[in-house]
Formats: sequence, structure tokens, C-alpha cells
Amino acid sequence: MKNKNILFAATLCVLSFCSPRGNCDFQKGPLKSTKVLGFSWENCGSAKDPAVMKALSLSPDPISIPGDLKANAAGSTSVAFTSPLSVNVTLEKEVAGFWVKVPCVEELGSCHYSDACQILDILTPPGQDCPEPLHTYSIPCHCPFKAGDYSLPDSDFYLPNADLPYWLTNGNYKVVGVLGSAGQELGCLKLTFSLHSA
Repeated sequence: MKNKNILFAATLCVLSFCSPRGNCDFQKGPLKSTKVLGFSWENCGSAKDPAVMKALSLSPDPISIPGDLKANAAGSTSVAFTSPLSVNVTLEKEVAGFWVKVPCVEELGSCHYSDACQILDILTPPGQDCPEPLHTYSIPCHCPFKAGDYSLPDSDFYLPNADLPYWLTNGNYKVVGVLGSAGQELGCLKLTFSLHSA
């Protein structure tokens, strides 16, 4: 449970459910369907941040869970990413017209992860090939990440059924993820979306 929640947060909510078609074990509860609507993103760091997202596209809209997803992404970093690589996630939910910060519960919510590199090693043990489609496009899944450009062309994923916590169901959400190392901010990404569970 803990590792699955870490995966969810580390991949900033939406992509956490993604897995190459037919290769995921998130089905664990009676939730019948969830829809992700109005997904958008933006860089939220300073102009000096060495890591930026250049493109991120998810379709269709709404995204159905379970269901099919097409995604592509591109980003760059002017510095190498090495361990320890911290990730600070702030999750907010709109309640009665106000944005309320969701606390960190069981590694999910507004949480600080001291080393994303260790999380990546849990998800794909060192020595194993990176999962598809990362392997096909030579995108690394372990630290260190070299400075340079990274690109994931249009790729198909299957989003399996996922039993979300009761407080992470219907509503509008904002997620801000800040990547850092040695006290320096490396990059910041903000996601907004709505969830509707049936």
C-alpha cells in the first residue's frame, strides 16, 4: 500500500495510474469508474530553474479510469539529477470555493519525499530494464539522469481500476510538485484537474 501511494504522488496523480497495457496491479477495490476532466499543466518555477517541462499532453478528455490513455511529454534539464533528489508535493482541493491543502496521509497528499531516486529503485529494481515505453525510447528510470533533453512520443497506456481514498474522489484539484537537490530548486510543475467518481 505504501509503495503504491508513493508511486501515485511521485508521478503527480494522473500518470501514477499509467502502465503499459496490461501490466499493473492497482486493482484492489470496488470503485467502478473515475473520470479525470480538464487536465492542464504549467511550469511554476523561476526562470533560473534548470529543469522545465516543455510539453505534456494527455487524451482523451475526460480520461476514464479504468480506460485507455494516450500521452506524450518532453522536458529538459541543464544539470544532472543525482541522489538525493527531493520532491515536495502540495495537493489542494477546492471546498466551498476555497482551496484547502490536503495533508500527507500514508505517503499520499501534501508530502515531502526526501529522495525520489530511492522511490524509482523500489518501482524498478536496479538491474532490471526500464518498463515500456521508457525502454523503447531510451528514457532512464534510475538516477542519475544526465543533463539534456528527454522526450516521450505519443504512447498508449492502460489505466487500471484504482481504489482512491475517500477524500480523493469528486472535486477540483491542484497539485504542485517541486524538485530539489542540496537545498536548490531544480524545477516546479503545477497540474490542475477534476475527479468524478461513479
